Amino acid sequence: MQPILQPGMQPVATTFFFYFLSGLTLLSGVLVITRKNPVHSALALIFGLLAQAGLYLMLYAPFVAGVQIILYAGGIMVLFLFVIMLVNIERSQREEQFNKQWLIGLLAAVALGVLFIIVYVKGKSFLPVGMPQPIESSNTQQIGVMLYGQYMFAFEIASLLLLVAIIGAVVMAKKRI
Repeated sequence: MQPILQPGMQPVATTFFFYFLSGLTLLSGVLVITRKNPVHSALALIFGLLAQAGLYLMLYAPFVAGVQIILYAGGIMVLFLFVIMLVNIERSQREEQFNKQWLIGLLAAVALGVLFIIVYVKGKSFLPVGMPQPIESSNTQQIGVMLYGQYMFAFEIASLLLLVAIIGAVVMAKKRI
């Protein structure tokens, strides 16, 4: 049984979870670029990707949330961690390379902050007044039917390319060891 909301009332939990997941995504993004240890940065990126999946679930997009978790937070991050472990970068080279870009990073952050403020102030004119209710019942089923029906050949080719890339990465890593 769903509670009856009076006109003008919003569910508190939805707002709370939106701000919680958005804050977690932003905090994870900051941690990704500020951590000196690349493994810690990768773990922060995983938390950010999982928080984004939660936001996708709040937007009634369960397929996109599942793909976000399985593909990005799962597969791609495993590849990132393998690359981090296989590549041996001297700490002095890494520090020298990134210490000279702080001014550009600061200017980009200020520009992004100004953009956020402009959208916050004038944002109501950008968004539609009434949002249509999403249809969530057949979203995943329609994607599955199209993927394994009309686009089956392209799906198999993409799978084969990923398999060849993984085998190539293993062969290249074995040559270096």
